Amino acid sequence: MRPVTATAAAVTTLLGVGAAAIAAGRYASDAALKIAPDRPLPGDPRLTVHATAAGQITLTRTLAAQRPGTYGLAGQDVHAIVGPALDGVPHPVDTVVRRLESIGHGTLEPGTKVRMTPQLHIGDPTSALGIEHIDVSVPGELGPLPAWYVPGPRDTWVIAVHGLGATREHPLNLLPFLHGRRLPVLGIGYRGDPDAPEAPEGIGHLGYTEWRDLDAALRFAVRNGANRVVLHGWSTGATMALHAAANSALRDRVSGLVLDSPVLDREATLRALATARHLPGPLVPLAVKAAQSKAGLLGDQPFAAGDTQLPTVPTLIIHGPDDTIAPWRSSRELVARRPELIQLHTVRSAPHAAMWNADPARYEEALRRFLTPLM
Repeated sequence: MRPVTATAAAVTTLLGVGAAAIAAGRYASDAALKIAPDRPLPGDPRLTVHATAAGQITLTRTLAAQRPGTYGLAGQDVHAIVGPALDGVPHPVDTVVRRLESIGHGTLEPGTKVRMTPQLHIGDPTSALGIEHIDVSVPGELGPLPAWYVPGPRDTWVIAVHGLGATREHPLNLLPFLHGRRLPVLGIGYRGDPDAPEAPEGIGHLGYTEWRDLDAALRFAVRNGANRVVLHGWSTGATMALHAAANSALRDRVSGLVLDSPVLDREATLRALATARHLPGPLVPLAVKAAQSKAGLLGDQPFAAGDTQLPTVPTLIIHGPDDTIAPWRSSRELVARRPELIQLHTVRSAPHAAMWNADPARYEEALRRFLTPLM
C-alpha cells in the first residue's frame, strides 16, 4: 500500500473510532442521566422468591437479601414489605428467610422475581398510611408540580424531596414520625416525575437545576403559613436542599437541613450510575464526561472549602460507608468544613438512600434530637 493511501486509511480509521466514541459517550451519558423510578439503582439486584409462609418469605441468599432492617419488595405487579432476616428458621443454605410484614398488592409465588427497595409504600398518605392529606399544586417554573400536604398545628414545616430512582412515595417511610411530631409536611414531585413537567432534554441534572422546583415549594409553604421550613432531602433531593438553602430568595426561612445520602461528588455518582447500566469499562469515562457536558455539570465541584453554598443553618447528614452511589467520604468532608453547624449520623450496611431502612429506630431518634430545637 502506498504511504499516502496508508495514511488516509489510518486517518479514516481514527475518525471512525472517534465518531464511535462520541456516539457511545452520548449513549452512555443518557444511561447515566435518565434515572426513572422503574430502573433499579446499583445495589438493588433481582432476587427470586422461593417460598412464603405465615409472616415469612424465603429469598435467594445474596448480600442484598441479608441486609438488616425493613425494605419494600418490588416486582412485576407485586409490592410487599419485608422485615429483618429471621434466625432459627430452617431453610436451604442458598436462601435467607425474612419476616414478611405485609403484601400491598399482587402475590408472591415461588419463582417471582423481586428486588429490595427503600420505598415501603405505594399510594398517597391517606391510602397508604391512613394519614389525611390534601393534594395540592405548586406553581413551578416549568409548570404545576404535584404535591401532598399533610396538615399539622406547628408553624415549622418540613418539605420532603426524594432523589434518584424514586418518587414522592419514598418519603412516606418517614411520614408517621413527622406527623406524630405535629409538623406540617409537604411532599413534592418535581420535573421528570410522574404528573410533573418533563425535565428539559428528558434528563436529570443531579439536583443542580431541579432545586428551583424545591424553591417553588418553599415559596408555596411560606405563602400558606410556614414561618420556618426544614428541608429534608434524599440523594439528589439532598443536593436540591443544599442549593435551595444557599440560593433561594426565601433562604432566611430555612431553619434546618436534613440530608440523607447526599450527592456531593457528581463525577463519582455519574461513574457509579454508568457502571450500574452495565456499560463496558472503557466507555465509563466517556459517559461521565458526556453526561457532565450534556447536563451542564462541568467545572469545579460545589460544596468545597470556601464555597458560598456551604450550609449556614443547622444541618443533619445521615449517611454511611456502604453507599455505592454517593460516596460517604464527601459527607464526612462537608462535616469537617462546618463542624459547628453540621452533624453526621452514620448508618452502616445500608445502600444509597436507605439509611432509614437499615435502622429506623436510630434514624428517627437522631432526627428527633435534631428537629426538637427547630420546631
